[in-house]
Amino acid sequence: MRRILLISANRYKEPYPVYPLGLSYLKGYILRELPHLEVEIVDCNIHSDEEIGRRIEVFRPDIIGLSLRNIDGANSLDVRDFLEQYQELVSLIRRTSSAYLVIGGAGFSIFPEVISERLMPDFAIVGEGERAFIDLINHLEKGEESVSVKMDKGMEPCKIISQGSQGYLSTLDVAFEEDLVGWYWQSSGMLNLQTKRGCPYNCIYCTYPLIEGRQVRTLDPEKTVEDLLRLKRNHGINYVFFTDSVFNIGKSYNLKLASLLIESNAKINWGAYFRPSGLDIETMQLFKESGLTHIEFGTESFCDTQLVNYGKGFMFEEVVKSSEVCLDLGIYYAHFLILGGYGETRQTISETMVNSKRLRHTVFFPYIGMRIYPNTRLQQIAVSEGIIEATDDLIAPKYYISNDFDVDMTKKMASETGKAWVFPDSPHDEMMDMLRIKRKKKGLLWEYLRRP
Repeated sequence: MRRILLISANRYKEPYPVYPLGLSYLKGYILRELPHLEVEIVDCNIHSDEEIGRRIEVFRPDIIGLSLRNIDGANSLDVRDFLEQYQELVSLIRRTSSAYLVIGGAGFSIFPEVISERLMPDFAIVGEGERAFIDLINHLEKGEESVSVKMDKGMEPCKIISQGSQGYLSTLDVAFEEDLVGWYWQSSGMLNLQTKRGCPYNCIYCTYPLIEGRQVRTLDPEKTVEDLLRLKRNHGINYVFFTDSVFNIGKSYNLKLASLLIESNAKINWGAYFRPSGLDIETMQLFKESGLTHIEFGTESFCDTQLVNYGKGFMFEEVVKSSEVCLDLGIYYAHFLILGGYGETRQTISETMVNSKRLRHTVFFPYIGMRIYPNTRLQQIAVSEGIIEATDDLIAPKYYISNDFDVDMTKKMASETGKAWVFPDSPHDEMMDMLRIKRKKKGLLWEYLRRP
């Protein structure tokens, strides 16, 4: 084995293109453990299929790793899926190379069996993939195609590999690609990084526990700060988004990370996904001093009944308190919602609209209905209610939308609140592109949409 080509298959750019961080972690780990190998990354957001084909022919890889980040847009108002374009990409790979094909990524990890059957890779990796990929390389270099790492399921001709909890890593090297960093900084106005993996919560619809597991494990905070400083020093990046499923898990770790950022004088602004619960003014003040400017709350509803139905584990008064803490400190915050999901009624929608008026100087991003994913509580509910069949593999997008939900009525009620509601089909892309590209604004830009 000499050459490995890693391909990010994602071409979904809503609300903005996302840097292929998983492949950068994977490349960094490969080069650390097996420095004799040549590793390159190709990104489908930047390169056409023809360009990828030429890259394969010139580079002549022994292994091709294909990362599938999204299977669809998780938007009930636009139910396209991306499997056909992935099939076309695999067909291109097979025509131009005899390399081993290994598939992984977040989207793949939700549907490993059905995607393996459709795309027919040689190997596939579920979940956290760095150590599993190294084990696979080592076995292939020895000519051992019967891989002896833990197998979730043996499939012919594909072998699905799951590293499991024994393979968790706390220190990872990020191999930032100069051409990719430049393109994403221009197109998205930010880069992304992880500080932790895993999600311990029990939201009925969520796939994070399937992708990353429930055990929360943190990445070395000193290394994270070093990576941020390197981004700024080498590429001029001064805004990052932490892609943790929920940032405010593990208070002591987060306090240490924030303190290290302050001590380093990094002067890098950052945003993250937060749970609107358990925020205190002292901790948030420290986060702000470390560079926190934007919070995206995974709130889902402003109605206590729905928060219970969705398995959120907090109540609306905690949402109000968290919002006020942000407002008092001058931290921009937005709430992401799911309207029309399990248990939604006209009464619960009305309560959400009334309660939205209590949240000041913010933006609401509502999704309509819940994407049904396999191995979630929502799947069990949908089967019991006859919405889907138990045999449905769910690779074609299916949504749980309450029978007592009317999207047009909901949009009308939202408009009457006088607040900033941005539905998935709201026409704001042009303004955001103008701010990001023409005016060169960086970071999350939804603060420009806020209303009192």
